[in-house]
Amino acid sequence: MANNDSGNGHDPWKRDGGEPNDLDQIVKDWQRRFGRILGGGGGSSGSGAGGGYALVIMLLIAWGLTGFYRVDEAERGVVQRFGAYMLTSEPGLRWHLPFPIETVEIVNIQEVNNYNFSTEMLTADEQYVFIDIVVQYRRTDPVKFSFEVAGPEVTLNDLTESALRGVVGTSTLAELIGKRREQIPERTITELQETLEAYRAGLTVTSINLRVVDYPKSVQEAVDDTQKARNDKERYELEAQTYANDIIPRARGGAQRVLQDAEAYRDRLIADAEGEAARFEALLTEYQKAPKVTRDRLYIQAIEEVYGRSNKVILDSKSSGNLLYLPVDELMKRSNAGPAGDATSRPSEAASGPNDEKDDGATNRDRRTRE
Repeated sequence: MANNDSGNGHDPWKRDGGEPNDLDQIVKDWQRRFGRILGGGGGSSGSGAGGGYALVIMLLIAWGLTGFYRVDEAERGVVQRFGAYMLTSEPGLRWHLPFPIETVEIVNIQEVNNYNFSTEMLTADEQYVFIDIVVQYRRTDPVKFSFEVAGPEVTLNDLTESALRGVVGTSTLAELIGKRREQIPERTITELQETLEAYRAGLTVTSINLRVVDYPKSVQEAVDDTQKARNDKERYELEAQTYANDIIPRARGGAQRVLQDAEAYRDRLIADAEGEAARFEALLTEYQKAPKVTRDRLYIQAIEEVYGRSNKVILDSKSSGNLLYLPVDELMKRSNAGPAGDATSRPSEAASGPNDEKDDGATNRDRRTRE
């Protein structure tokens, strides 16, 4: 039925003449209709009052039906009466006094929620570090979650930053990047949970996933240079240590060898000196027994040793007169040595003549003098 069609071909909002009805008349018409629907009589005043009561009863029933609610297995219902806590409802179909007397806040205590947190912080050695983490938590206590803290999840975010700064501020950048990286989530969870329990926030942190721990992008170039310098330093130290490990044992071995050679040389000189001293003592004993025989024997041994190490050429100067001596043996030796030999050397020339006799006489005189 259209808005301008009341079923009898006339507009209910207008009179028969086409002019609109006044508001009081429209309200009375609707009251009579509701009275007829609820089983009331004609248009008497008693029937109108009974229809009003029935309408009120229906509205009350509808209002009461709004108090039914359902709580799932993983949820708990926190019932509040005029904002004050009344009880915690268990899973199932429940009813409470309808709004605005009582309200129910449904809290899921098994759902794991997470949020991302990232920031730049100063370390203990005053270095910047960028940290990105994911915090996972549950609403374990619905009453505390609803009443103790205003905005518990916002508070969790602030407490996460505070706990993380406490961990980062007591560690150096090298520790956070290196060996203590895996300790960051564990220490952050401990400090964060202690603070949440002190605040009675009704939240429990289940885990913290560490995604990024690195230098900020604004200082990445300088950090790369620093890291390169640190790597060069470690490499140079390693090379120096390798060189020291090589040169020091060799130097010690060389020093030990020199000491051993010196000790051997000392022992040899001492042994030679002792041998010479013993031989001299034995010779002295023989000399004291027969001085002349000992002198002759020593002289002959010395001449034998000298002539045994040298080339000998014997010339008879009395029969041959003066002549030139050509050292053929020396020339042959030098020719065998090749062009690398001494080119400046000249064969020696020896001449025998009257002076040889003088030399022989002087030699004989010296021998008689010694005897």
